[in-house]
Amino acid sequence: MSLDTSTLYLVATMVAAMLGAMLLFFGKQENIPALKWWGTAYLLGAASVALWTLAANTLGEVLSLALNAVGFVACGMVWNASRVFHGRKPNLPGLVLGAIAWIAAVMTLAPESSALRMTIGAGIVAIYAALTATELWSERRRTLQRRWPAIVVPMLHGFVLMLPILLGDLLHARDGAFSGSIWVTMFAIELVLYAVGTVFVIFMLVSERAVSAHRTAASMDPLTGMFNRRGFAEACARVIEREASAGRPVTALIFDIDHFKSINDRFGHPAGDEILKLFATVVINTVRITDLSGRIGGEEFAALLPCSLQEGVMAAERVRAAFANSGIVVEDGPVDTTVSIGVAGGPAGTELEVLLAAADTALYQAKRGGRNRVEAAEELPLSLENWRRKTAGIARQPQPRAGLMGLA
Repeated sequence: MSLDTSTLYLVATMVAAMLGAMLLFFGKQENIPALKWWGTAYLLGAASVALWTLAANTLGEVLSLALNAVGFVACGMVWNASRVFHGRKPNLPGLVLGAIAWIAAVMTLAPESSALRMTIGAGIVAIYAALTATELWSERRRTLQRRWPAIVVPMLHGFVLMLPILLGDLLHARDGAFSGSIWVTMFAIELVLYAVGTVFVIFMLVSERAVSAHRTAASMDPLTGMFNRRGFAEACARVIEREASAGRPVTALIFDIDHFKSINDRFGHPAGDEILKLFATVVINTVRITDLSGRIGGEEFAALLPCSLQEGVMAAERVRAAFANSGIVVEDGPVDTTVSIGVAGGPAGTELEVLLAAADTALYQAKRGGRNRVEAAEELPLSLENWRRKTAGIARQPQPRAGLMGLA
């Protein structure tokens, strides 16, 4: 079965134009600059190939050269779209470099060297495809297994594009009928497949980014920018597993800002929010970059440190001192910025809930001892279930419950 090359080119351009319009529409609707770049590139490339296919014989040499140059600019836009998608600035010189190289090559080659011109053009497109794949590789190495289509598709495009034309050069170096050979037909088919495959990759990237943004929002506290309870627990589980495999201990800290309710009552909730943000900043700037911290309640924060109990106590003391020395003053007077901290450490593999249970007991002791102090847990609960039963039994006793309310 023979396939008409001009028909294949027209099908490719129609598919590319339709996909480009769709990308441009969604880019404007969702305000995603990279989609606008991709959509514009598709429309430019489709217009260039369509005009060249329909009117190649009637166009002058200069217009034909300009149309080809526009096609190479479209390839450069696809590469720049991948840069913009990952937050990098467009490379404007690189955007037009392929078109300039093509014009320079054509101007220096003899008119009968059509096969060599096609080879050079295919090489330029293959280089842009490799640059696109490199951009995706360098920006997303950590999620390579899930993102392999984003790298394979442009690389495969460059390979499939170059192979038939290079073979065509070798097999038909002096054949004037090269433009109608099987290699050109394969090139036209590959254009259709690449156009569809690339849009699939684009929407895969956009979808993954949207899912990642929602996942991040679900695990972060919007006021302080720290982990919320869910995000803190998930991050801590990974750290505990990592430290357990190396046989290293971990330490948990629970912070509770003293008299926070009275701060809200005296100065208002906006002032209370500022205190929470201040304390979050103190914690983040005081603990190490390898430590985890999060807001797990109203005025309650927690941290997980991959270190011994003694080192955890020293870190807690640094946080306590830094917060106490904040010196916040509002119109109604100075604000008391103190915090009580409970610390609990455990051997490798100790569950987070067990550590937090012991640290919570130590926090209660710190509040009973006068607040603005650090207390370390004497021992871990034998099991979390035993600790829950014990605390539930204490809560059922009237007098201790009243004491707890007085310390809140």
